[in-house]
Amino acid sequence: MRMSFLLHNTYGIGGTIRTTFNLARALAERHDVELVSVFRHRDEPVMEAPEGIPIRTLVDLRRASPDYAGDLPDHRKPARVFPRGDGRHRQYSKLTDDRIGAYLRTVDADVVVGTRPGLNVHLARQTRRGQVRVAQEHLTLDGHGGRLRRELGLRYGLLDAVTTVTEADAHAYRTRLKLPGVRIEAVPNSVPTPAVAPSDGSAKVVVAAGRLTRVKRYDLLIEAFSRVVAVRPDWSLRIYGSGDRTGNERDALRALIADLQLTEHVFLMGNANPMEKEWAKGSLAAVTSSKESFGMTIVEAMRCALPVVATDCPHGPGEIIEDGVDGRLVPVGDANAVAEALLELIQDDDLRRRTGAAARAASARFDPARIAARHEAIFTELIEQRRPGGALRDLALRSRGTAYGSAYAARYLAATALCRARRK
Repeated sequence: MRMSFLLHNTYGIGGTIRTTFNLARALAERHDVELVSVFRHRDEPVMEAPEGIPIRTLVDLRRASPDYAGDLPDHRKPARVFPRGDGRHRQYSKLTDDRIGAYLRTVDADVVVGTRPGLNVHLARQTRRGQVRVAQEHLTLDGHGGRLRRELGLRYGLLDAVTTVTEADAHAYRTRLKLPGVRIEAVPNSVPTPAVAPSDGSAKVVVAAGRLTRVKRYDLLIEAFSRVVAVRPDWSLRIYGSGDRTGNERDALRALIADLQLTEHVFLMGNANPMEKEWAKGSLAAVTSSKESFGMTIVEAMRCALPVVATDCPHGPGEIIEDGVDGRLVPVGDANAVAEALLELIQDDDLRRRTGAAARAASARFDPARIAARHEAIFTELIEQRRPGGALRDLALRSRGTAYGSAYAARYLAATALCRARRK
């Protein structure tokens, strides 16, 4: 089977890149796999790319490259295929519309997979008939704005399948988008067996990792850890990850650490790649997010034998952790509950080690080989069960989508003109 995965930028950092690399590496043991990166801004990927799998670039933004496309006129014209509701819209252009379209019309693959909503819309609108079109959703339906949800409801009907990373999100797509004939399946992200020895549970360190953004609620974790330190001052908290370019969240967290007099106990560690050796240096992990589309860091920590204390937020933690067996689930936004769960495991060495061993055993279900087998089964069935009468159905859906796009474009132009008139 020939498979092609379309990504925003394989040369960056992020959970979608990491899990796509894991999946591609596992699938390539039995199939021909290609990775296609819309953008390229550096010479080599930051994350470890799967060896032997070709990476094709559509728009090269390296200024020293002979293929540099940043100065082309079409790069400055707005995208019309990539949806405005996708948060990456400003990075896309007429140039990306044309180059993604050319790739999708000529790609020689049995299955073409998109990895973010805007790219999935490209698959729906520009992939030629005869190929299986699969949209991977690494975010949640509730996490998309209303404008994007409306467009997905119109465009995703042209796809063969949508895969989500949780059952809860798959249910949302089935019940709220109304996509008859489109297969919707939940397949979690994969995490490989760590290349380091698992934690032995003896280090007096709690580890957290992820981007320094408000949704991760590191302020809540730091507040909770101040209560842990009051009982166990011999323990420390290490938070890995970087924030946005402004650095506002990092500055706010530093100020909070200072205000709570935790500078000897809580450390902002910056990025670590690979992260697995840092997990193994700890004995517990903590996730205090207000929402998670999945929870890759939870699985990564569990694979290193760390029990995880996590908020039971939508959607991922509750589908990964069995409360009281291989980790702890606590109410969202409750610093006291986080502190109590951490202290329960900190104060009982045997419980912590038993829970860590259970976490390591349970996390084996996320092994890339197992997850790849589930994707492979879906792809195979879709190839064998191509829907009859698809041409007329596609034409009807495309016509509806075109009408919606034209109406929205007219409304957008009218609103823009009105704003300009008001400024005069």
